[in-house]
Amino acid sequence: MVQTPHGIKFESNRPVVMGRNGMVCAGQPLAAQAGIAILQKGGNAVDAAIATAAALNVVEPNMSGVGGDGYIMIYNKAENKIDICNATGAAPYATDVAWYRANGIPTKGIMSFSVPGLVDGWIAAHEKYGTLQRSELFAAAIDLADNGFPVSHVLSGVIASDSLLCEFPSSQAIFAPGGKPMQPGEILYQKDLAKTFRAIVDGGRDAFYKGDIAKAIVKFSDEQGGLISMKDLADCHSRWETPISTSYRDHSVYEAPPNSSGHVLLQELNILEQFDLRSLGCHSAEIIHLMVEAKKLAFIDREAYMADPDHTDVPTLGLISKEYAKDRAKLIDPAKTSDPTHGDPWTYQKGSGTAGLVTTAAAQEEDTTCFVIVDQWGNAVCQLQSIQSSLGSSIVAEGTGILLNNRMTYWHLDEDHVDCLQPGKRVRHTMNPVMVFKGDGPASEGKASGGGNLMLVCGTPGADTQVQTNMQVITHLIDFGMTVSECVEAPRWRNSHSPTESNVPHVCDNLLHMESRFGADVLNSLRAKGHQLNMMPDWGAQGSEMMIQVDPKTGALHGSADPRRDGYAIGW
Repeated sequence: MVQTPHGIKFESNRPVVMGRNGMVCAGQPLAAQAGIAILQKGGNAVDAAIATAAALNVVEPNMSGVGGDGYIMIYNKAENKIDICNATGAAPYATDVAWYRANGIPTKGIMSFSVPGLVDGWIAAHEKYGTLQRSELFAAAIDLADNGFPVSHVLSGVIASDSLLCEFPSSQAIFAPGGKPMQPGEILYQKDLAKTFRAIVDGGRDAFYKGDIAKAIVKFSDEQGGLISMKDLADCHSRWETPISTSYRDHSVYEAPPNSSGHVLLQELNILEQFDLRSLGCHSAEIIHLMVEAKKLAFIDREAYMADPDHTDVPTLGLISKEYAKDRAKLIDPAKTSDPTHGDPWTYQKGSGTAGLVTTAAAQEEDTTCFVIVDQWGNAVCQLQSIQSSLGSSIVAEGTGILLNNRMTYWHLDEDHVDCLQPGKRVRHTMNPVMVFKGDGPASEGKASGGGNLMLVCGTPGADTQVQTNMQVITHLIDFGMTVSECVEAPRWRNSHSPTESNVPHVCDNLLHMESRFGADVLNSLRAKGHQLNMMPDWGAQGSEMMIQVDPKTGALHGSADPRRDGYAIGW
C-alpha cells in the first residue's frame, strides 16, 4: 500500500490539481497566478503564456527573462494545428572565433552573452494568436517588478551562491543591496525592469530591438568590452516552425525541430518502443539501464549531426525513423553498459551528408524555466525560456533591469565540429517543448494530420537532463499509468556521458546520477551492469517537470508541478 498522502499506485505527496476551464503549471506560484488570471479574464492559452512568461522574468530571474531566448509550442484546437515559435538568438556578428579559441568561452560576464531572441517570440506569438491587449498581459509582471515580491528560499540560495551577481554594481544594486544577498522573505524590487516592460507594452518589438532598450544594451556591452551591436538586435527575428513527431504505443509525441534537441526524445522513445517496459518493472535496474543506453545512443547522434539547420544539413527524419531506431536498439546489451558511436541516419532519409567530428573535451547545469497551459477552448502552450545557466551572465545591463544570458557557453570551438562557433549562427539548444496526443494527432514534418486528441502537455528545464526527464515521465504515464503528480514526484536519474554535454568544456565523467530514493537492490544491480553511480539527495535530480493531462472522457485537466523547485499548478 502506498504510504504517501496522495499516492494512488505510486508515491505522491502533492494532489493532482484539477480544473475544467483552464490550467497553468509554472515554476513559481506568483507566475502561475498571473497566467490563470488571464484565463479567467477570457484570454486564451497564448495570452496566459505571455503573462506567465513575463511574470517569471520577475519572480524567477535566475531561470529566464528578456535577456535570453526560448521556444513556444502552441496547439490551436480549432485548426488542429501545432505551431512552434523558435525565439533563439545567434552569436554576435562581431564574434572573433580566434579570440575564443585563445581565451576559452567565459562562463560568466559580457563575453558569454549572445543575441537575446525571447521578446521577439513573445510579440510574434501574441500577434498571431493573442486576443487581449499587451497592457493586460504585462500588468502582473510590471506590478511584481515595481512593487516587489518576497524572495523565496530557493531564489535566496541561488543569489547568495553567485559571487559575480553580488559584486557587479548593476546586479548587486538589485539582488544584493549593500553587498548582502537578498534573504528569504525580503522584498525584491526591479523598477528598471518594470520600465523595460512598459516600453515593450508601448512599442512592441521595435522598442526592444531598435529603440531605447536596444541602445542601452549596446551601450552597456560596449562599456564592458562586449560584442552586441544594434545590427545584431535589429536582425534578430523569431521564426515559425513545423513540429517533428513520432508515435509511441498508440500516441503521437510532438517536439521542436533542430536547432532544438527535441529529436533526441523522439529517438529515445522509438528505441524504448522495441522493448516491453512493463515486464521490466517500474524503477527497476533493468528499465533504468535500458533507458540510459537509449539515451546514450540518441545523444551521440546529436553530437555528430545536430546544429543550426540554416548552416548544416541535419538528417532529422532519419534520426527519428522507426527503422533506424530498430537497428540502434540492437546495440543495447541488457547485461552491461556501452560506449556507443554515432550511427548513419542518412541511410534512412533521402539526401546525403556526413557526420561532424565528435570531440572529447565538466557538465554545467542549465537554469531554464518551463510552463504549460491549457485553456477552456482546448488550446495549449508548452513554453521554455532561458538565460542559459543560473542567473545567466550574472550581469544586468545598466538602467534596464535585464539580466543578460550566457548562451555562448553552448558553443564548440573545434572547427570540424558540427556545432562550431560562427558569427550569426544559432547554437544548438537543449530546450524541447512536448505535446502528446492519443492517436495520430496534428500534422508534422513527414506526417499528415490525424484525428487524435490532446492528451498531455509537458516539459522541464535542466539542460541535457530535459530529454532524459521527459522520457521518464512519459513512460511513467503511458506504460505504468501514473497520475501526473506521481510522474513528477517519482525518483529520478540522469546520465552524463562524455563528450556529449552541451556546456563548455563538453567533456565530463561518465556517471549515472541517482536520487537516493531508489532501492539498494536497484543500485547494486546497476553497478553490476557497469554503471558508475553518483548518489544525490532524495530530491536532488536536476529539472522541474510541468505536466497537464487532459481526461479523454470528461475533458477535465489534471495538473502537477515539480516540487524540486518552486513549481506550482493552478486549475480553474
